[in-house]
Amino acid sequence: MASLDDIRALLGEPRFGWSDPAPWHRLEGELGIVLPDDFREFCDAYGPVRINNQVHTAHPGVAHGNLGRLIRADIEAWAHAPEEMVTQPVGTGPGELFPWGSAASGETMFFRVPKDASEAWSVFVHESDEGEFLEYAMSFGDWMLAYVRGEDVGVCSRNFAPEGPFFQPIG
Repeated sequence: MASLDDIRALLGEPRFGWSDPAPWHRLEGELGIVLPDDFREFCDAYGPVRINNQVHTAHPGVAHGNLGRLIRADIEAWAHAPEEMVTQPVGTGPGELFPWGSAASGETMFFRVPKDASEAWSVFVHESDEGEFLEYAMSFGDWMLAYVRGEDVGVCSRNFAPEGPFFQPIG
């Protein structure tokens, strides 16, 4: 499993450095789930961020780039999307997908909520061009490391970061 150090080695030193778990506990209480540790660790380190001028992630502890607002707004938008576009259940219940990030190229990144404690989290990407959900049976950290390496994980960074991976804080 990829670590934050693996990602940091390619992406650069984070500058956000959040350490208060209270916003995470509030958000998880509202959603009724506990988010993956590696996702929380990444967001606490990098905060609301744009990676390679393409992938956007958020954080629950800030007003601008707030993860809770992003999740709720995206779930609401998917509830009103054309039926043929929503081929996976979107929400925060077991087996459902909930959004955690987006890309300037039109993709939305999701986690599938495990159906039980023995099941691992997986990453899904809704490709805007193809209109389909692609599953990546890997942790958030593995997915993010593959992305910053330039591998095609539903969102490919090569065109957006030809000189190598970089990030910009949002806010």
